[in-house]
Amino acid sequence: MNIGNINITNPIFLAPMAGVTDYPFRILCKEMGAGVVYSEFVSADGIIRENTKTLNLIRFEEVERPIGIQIFGSDPKIMSEAAIYVCDTFKPDILDINYGCPVPKVTKRGGGSAALKDLCLMDDITQAVVESVPNVPVTVKMRMGWDHEKIIIPEVGPRLEKIGVKAITLHPRTTKQRYSGKADWDYIRDLKNSCNIPIIGNGDIQNSGDVLKMFEYTGCDAVMIGRGAYGNPWFFKEALATLQGHPPPSPPSLVEIAITCDRHFKLLVKSRGEQAGTNLMRRHFSNYIKGFHGASALRQKLVTALDIKKMRIELNKFRIEAEKIENK
Repeated sequence: MNIGNINITNPIFLAPMAGVTDYPFRILCKEMGAGVVYSEFVSADGIIRENTKTLNLIRFEEVERPIGIQIFGSDPKIMSEAAIYVCDTFKPDILDINYGCPVPKVTKRGGGSAALKDLCLMDDITQAVVESVPNVPVTVKMRMGWDHEKIIIPEVGPRLEKIGVKAITLHPRTTKQRYSGKADWDYIRDLKNSCNIPIIGNGDIQNSGDVLKMFEYTGCDAVMIGRGAYGNPWFFKEALATLQGHPPPSPPSLVEIAITCDRHFKLLVKSRGEQAGTNLMRRHFSNYIKGFHGASALRQKLVTALDIKKMRIELNKFRIEAEKIENK
């Protein structure tokens, strides 16, 4: 598949997720086989103000390509200026517009999925961004409507395609649903049937079998993995093997989990500094350390460790114990 002028050889993508898809996690998922990775969503207002914290969320390494940077905002002019800044300064492969975030602190300011209530505003924002960066493919990630009384799929697909959007990712829940209930894949199929541009399916993908089911059921061109990748960069290796008809790789051993946690931690500290890196890693530890005997107690020690030194001591203990178990 192609997204604009970008050739995509692997149709399994890492979704943009606030507080999760930072540089270290993107690197790990890329190494495990993610075809395209996306940044956390970034405020257009923060971009044009050149806010340091905001801009740090955009920075990426060449090894991450193809990569998409996702921006959000409610003002077409500001979104246009932010798009130009991002593409001129960072040169991503894809620029994605967030019309999917359901979080009230974003939607109350008109950002994220608030645009689903006003399709004229969505048109204006999308057109402003597309026209401002003609050499970079612009894509959209969205939900199926604000609520079940205002479903906009599949009608909105041809509308966005006509403006110049090169691909659409659909999470088939409404804003009001947030993450509750079930993602209705019928809407992904309907959107695919209404458009000529690539459609990327997202929602309720928990294992590699779900990846195959989504491709088969919806006919989508790619699948985007969100919460299924929490603490599990190995997901992409397994899903790609399944998609290619190969036997799935063995689940990660406790030693592999310990090594990956250690590497993730070091990358975070290097990229974000000791204090921020340590605090951010607490969330990742909660995602990695689960599903085995003693996981709860270990997770508690790692998440509540007072400083980087104590956190590293507990992580090193975990690795030593894991090696003992593996060598029995």
